[in-house]
Amino acid sequence: MSKKVLVISSSPRRGGNSDTLCDQFINGATESGHKAEKIFLKDKKINYCTGCGLCNTNDYTACSQNDDMKDILEKIITSDVIVMATPVYFYTMCGQMKTFIDRFCSRYTHITDKDFYFILTAADDNKDALERTAEEFRGLLACLDNCTEKGILYGTGIWKRGEVNSTTLPEQAFDMGKSI
Repeated sequence: MSKKVLVISSSPRRGGNSDTLCDQFINGATESGHKAEKIFLKDKKINYCTGCGLCNTNDYTACSQNDDMKDILEKIITSDVIVMATPVYFYTMCGQMKTFIDRFCSRYTHITDKDFYFILTAADDNKDALERTAEEFRGLLACLDNCTEKGILYGTGIWKRGEVNSTTLPEQAFDMGKSI
């Protein structure tokens, strides 16, 4: 059965290490017959959540902000598989990804029955150093109904653009995408 896959790349660098792994995940998923789309957050206008509370008074269907988040949330709701990729800076997800997650408020009760995959890349070569970031993603999943972490790719020891290509991580991302 073909699944609809939505990949969220929060890298500030197109073609950066985490973004490259997104592309490989997509290649694997499409080779297996799934439909995949990537959203590059840097290309989108996503404002910070202002805490205005409008979403709380509208059954979590409205947001006071007029930016690209409404369309992205609709794509999340209609997808079967969500992939979220971030470079890890100072042992946490990048600011683009955190701002994106904070904006789930207006529709998070509608994000149900999804499989989630996470891709993390960092200069640190210790996988345990990325666990804090993995836990941040798990915190998101704890707020969603019947959403499951299906896989996580720890891209350690890569910093400079393109370093990921001298590792086995692209093949791992491809295989992960192919296995959904």
